[in-house]
Amino acid sequence: MAETLLDVRHEPKARAYEMVHAALDQVMGETRDPVTAMATISALLHHGFGFLWTGFYRVVSPELLRVGPYQGTLGCLEIAFGRGVCGTAAAERRTVIVPDVHEFPGHITCDARSRSEIVVPVFGAASELIAVLDIDSERANTFDTNDQAGLERLAAWFTGA
Repeated sequence: MAETLLDVRHEPKARAYEMVHAALDQVMGETRDPVTAMATISALLHHGFGFLWTGFYRVVSPELLRVGPYQGTLGCLEIAFGRGVCGTAAAERRTVIVPDVHEFPGHITCDARSRSEIVVPVFGAASELIAVLDIDSERANTFDTNDQAGLERLAAWFTGA
């Protein structure tokens, strides 16, 4: 396969996410395997945007997330629902944007360089929570509603949408 990783760091965010979404469709084709999609999405976002950490925490029991496909330094292996940003997004089934992780009560520090974070819930075809998509940045205030919209659209791949 030819080089498929994009560098979208200099694109407007809306355009950058459109490019990543198009690359995902091209790379995945007819493949519907969720772990393959998690690995592919992690690589496209991590290298495309130059994030510090990009990956998934999969739901492995009713109240527990376990690290899944990701790009970056070692992540926390398990996170309980309700703990940290990932656990909060999972428990509340909503996207959480944290402009400064030092101001988020109960933030779990996996990499001390992390300054801001966004976590998007990932739902399966039956609207069940299957994972969260977690992205960390070395810069404060990295994520906004444009990131939320772009990442939620990527997460919709898992619902078959």
